[in-house]
Amino acid sequence: MTRIMVFGTFDMVHEGHADFFRQARALGKEPHLIVSVARDAAAARHRGFSPRHHESERLAQVAAHPLVDEAVLGDEIGYIGHIAAAKPDIIAIGYDQMGEYVDNLEKDLTDAGYACKVVRLQAFQPEKYKTSKLSFD
Repeated sequence: MTRIMVFGTFDMVHEGHADFFRQARALGKEPHLIVSVARDAAAARHRGFSPRHHESERLAQVAAHPLVDEAVLGDEIGYIGHIAAAKPDIIAIGYDQMGEYVDNLEKDLTDAGYACKVVRLQAFQPEKYKTSKLSFD
């Protein structure tokens, strides 16, 4: 089994996210996909505004997705703790994920004594499937 971890806010789960999950699962044999859902406070700090849906709702929606094997809440501060607890073999980063955490991820993992492969995934119709461009139900 290959444990693969991805991260996101997932204010809604759309076809772009499904492709993100499919690409991540394709990275390993017998994939076990762990999806880390950003905590409300962490998402607000990172994005500059709060998610539209509470973290418990977003977690439940992601956990129910057929391509997701495990859904977890991220750390309130930092991110290494919940990564180490999940023990991924591979971390897959979305095409549009950027910022301090992404920039420092490999170094921070190494500094924490945790080694895993980090892979950047490809965009899937970002002009159509981007949460900021879609309406909420």
